[in-house]
Amino acid sequence: MKGRLSRHEYTVTEVRQIHDLPIPELVFRAQGVHREHHPPTEMQLCSLLSVKTGGCPEDCAYCTQSSRYDTGLERQRMMKPPEVLEAAARAKAAGASRFCMGAAWREVKDGPAFDDVLQMVRGVRGLGMEACCTLGMLTEDQAKRLAEAGLTAYNHNLDTSRSYYKSIITTRTYDDRLRTLENVRKAGITVCCGGIIGMGESIDDRCGMLATLANLDPQPESVPVNALATMPEGIRTALSDRPPVDPLELVRMIATARILIPKARVRLSAGRDAMTREAQVLCFLAGANSIFYGEKLLTTGNPDVEADQGLLRDAGMRATELAEAQLAGQGGE
Repeated sequence: MKGRLSRHEYTVTEVRQIHDLPIPELVFRAQGVHREHHPPTEMQLCSLLSVKTGGCPEDCAYCTQSSRYDTGLERQRMMKPPEVLEAAARAKAAGASRFCMGAAWREVKDGPAFDDVLQMVRGVRGLGMEACCTLGMLTEDQAKRLAEAGLTAYNHNLDTSRSYYKSIITTRTYDDRLRTLENVRKAGITVCCGGIIGMGESIDDRCGMLATLANLDPQPESVPVNALATMPEGIRTALSDRPPVDPLELVRMIATARILIPKARVRLSAGRDAMTREAQVLCFLAGANSIFYGEKLLTTGNPDVEADQGLLRDAGMRATELAEAQLAGQGGE
């Protein structure tokens, strides 16, 4: 991730000046940037599946899958490739063009489980979909093997600013995260990297995270913006008592990310299920052009899927076509 942007590197002060603009001005600027680089009524639909749930040795305070806390989440065996590909096929039938697979690992370890992931990636690409994985830390060789299997994108979030990071995670460093991103980039895989708001961080921490993302060279092709999610009954994390995030804070983050990282798909991610339709549309106006869709295992008639289809229809928006998604995933965006 070495090198500098041709214009200059953003400072936290610069980012804060953008972030703190009046909402009408901020969204207006973000919409202008968005229209320069993306079709204004297009939305990429992504489906996310946990292929290995629970038992992670990391201590990420926001995560239900950490073994360091009694979260109430039941640990599950790793899914087999045929199960995952069935879910991917259902996601495609429901309109998703990107299929994301996550495993609760600190780092990838060579062996049968990783071989299964490579088979999953090949199978998803064989369906004509973009394939994304989030598996923890990667070596250069592992990133190369994922690239050879056809992986479109690798998700590895920074989560927050460098200065606040130790308040959330102590089992790996910020530089560990940046090193994985560098390995992904060297392998020719596109980078999906964003963060979470609502964890007790300051506004400067949020702006610091966005500055770090904007100063990566090249910039990430995908930037997920997450709000700390409300947990289902019986499930807790170390941050469960944090108050919910005001949707306007998400709007500010999305608009600022759009201005700073104009070519990326900015993904309205965790926390969307707690937002009204109007708040979601405001996020779309601010530059979000991807959502996670049907995050439960998809079946025909899934009410979450129907609600999202209705929202896009009523907003006059359309889902990204698979062929367009494939081109975007090959580095175009």
